[in-house]
Amino acid sequence: MRETQIALCHVMLDSLFEGRITLCDAGVGIGKTHAYLVACLLWQIYRPAQLSRTVVISTSSVALQSAILGEYLPLLSRMLVQAGILDAPVRAIVRKGKERFVCEQRLAERFAQVLSKANDSGRQETALRALEKTYDLDEALGLSGFDRRHVCVPPFCPRDCTARDFCRYQQYLRDAQRANIMIQICNHNYLLADAAHRQQGLRPLLKDYHVLVIDEAHKLPEAARQMYSRNVSQEDLSAFCRLLQREHLSREASRLTEVQAALSTALARDDRLEEEARIAFVLTPSRARALEATVTCLRQLAARLTLYLPGWVVGQLKDMADTLELFQNNDSHCVLYVQYDRQRAPMLCAASQEVPAQLERALWATGRPAILTSGTLASGGSFARIKQMLGLERNIRTSSFEAMSPFDYERNCLLYIPRDMPSPGNKRNVEALAHRIEELAKTVHGHALVLFTSYRLMGEVHALLRNRLPFPLLEAWRNGQQIIRLFKSLPNAVLLAAGPCWEGIDFPGDMVSLLVIARLPFPVPNPISESEKSQHPSLHDYIQTVVLPDMQRKLRQGFGRAIRTETDTCVVAVLDRRAAEGQRYHAAVLEALPKCRLSDSLEDVARFIRERKTPEYFQQ
Repeated sequence: MRETQIALCHVMLDSLFEGRITLCDAGVGIGKTHAYLVACLLWQIYRPAQLSRTVVISTSSVALQSAILGEYLPLLSRMLVQAGILDAPVRAIVRKGKERFVCEQRLAERFAQVLSKANDSGRQETALRALEKTYDLDEALGLSGFDRRHVCVPPFCPRDCTARDFCRYQQYLRDAQRANIMIQICNHNYLLADAAHRQQGLRPLLKDYHVLVIDEAHKLPEAARQMYSRNVSQEDLSAFCRLLQREHLSREASRLTEVQAALSTALARDDRLEEEARIAFVLTPSRARALEATVTCLRQLAARLTLYLPGWVVGQLKDMADTLELFQNNDSHCVLYVQYDRQRAPMLCAASQEVPAQLERALWATGRPAILTSGTLASGGSFARIKQMLGLERNIRTSSFEAMSPFDYERNCLLYIPRDMPSPGNKRNVEALAHRIEELAKTVHGHALVLFTSYRLMGEVHALLRNRLPFPLLEAWRNGQQIIRLFKSLPNAVLLAAGPCWEGIDFPGDMVSLLVIARLPFPVPNPISESEKSQHPSLHDYIQTVVLPDMQRKLRQGFGRAIRTETDTCVVAVLDRRAAEGQRYHAAVLEALPKCRLSDSLEDVARFIRERKTPEYFQQ
């Protein structure tokens, strides 16, 4: 264990015993997961006897949940048992929503349907048969989205289900309540759903717990925004039309189809209108009429079908009517906007403006001690922005700790920020970007990851770079996991990426010896950010307290793809003129990143690579 990791563990342990909420910013290589697991296990061993033993660990990724359950905890458990600190291995369980598990009844029905097909369904049959051995759909291989939706546990299980006695999901629920469960692992959405159940007096999803650990805590505000937002899509309405048809309620289905079509027409994208409103919802007379007709139809259906359909289905009809009424009344308590999919189908979205306050009531007002950790909680050394987003600005139990990465960035990383790039708005910028990426990739001999802030810009640069590089050139779009695996298998490829690739993906060793940040990752304006801007006294205040910290945090996330181990060496190039020396955001960029050697010379890049890489590197 490193000295900084031990210090971090002490801070976390003190926080648990003192009942505090502690924000822990842990740099790359600290080993924060081991730190909080050790702190939690020691707290459970030496806790006051009257307190519950159970700890909840919330993450945002399935991969981390699997690693905690399958790697981190077994190792620590063995060590503590061997040392005589624990009498038995640590028992932990991953808690997931019911849609992640197989329903025995629905699996049997779907399997019978597939077997009755005349066409070749061998692959489909194999995927379904594999579910007889694993009921966790996250572990299912080769299962289509269609089949997944048709075999998962439904929202409400009928009490008279014939498969209930041998249902693996019901057994999983019984196992989760066992007294010897010490740690429950879940994602942020499940944690918030459990909190909502407790607030509403419903049956909790999680076994009662006393300590909360939130890993990847920078993603909690967005998870909360999704949780506390409401939306109605065309697919939601279409699904109810299909349900009514299946129930032989043709007249009702026809009426709902009619009002749905009118609403879709009224919400058809008008780029001029949406631009004028800064992409917020605009209540036009035609939209008002369509909304009124749809709300009336939904309420009439809910009243008429109470005797025909399950209560939860009728409840969904009422919920959709309630959501549409927010738009009908132009409700000022929500941020209202229309989102369009690739087919330009509209979805009405009502985002809460009170996420911080809702988080405070749901999680922090309980009095539980909590550890919130991530590699990017602090922005420029300050926790002010993340505290505001999490509803912890005024919480007197809150403290913070920043554990700096142990890596030697000054020796192993060169930060290249040229001064001669055109500004992002210049028409020559895209060609200049492509040219400089070409120069850098050739200098570093491939091994490059280029991060973009938009898929459009990525596509434009890719089109220019095609056939200009002597290395494989790859693009990772929204579902780019296969491309990422291909990149990792090639010795000196160049990968252009956006979106998810800014965080959560490791490229250790010489895999990425050049990391390019094409543009500074300023947040893209949207209805929610526009609403937040209006709450600040001036544009300057908004930029300083919101825009810059958010950019710095995203920049740190991207930078973290460069150096993943103590022996990694990498050139990080920021090709945004605004980051160059003497420009507006130069100081903010340096403030966000670890202290590195800084250069604006391609010759320095070439020299750094020659000095840090072995001869074998250039022979690949």
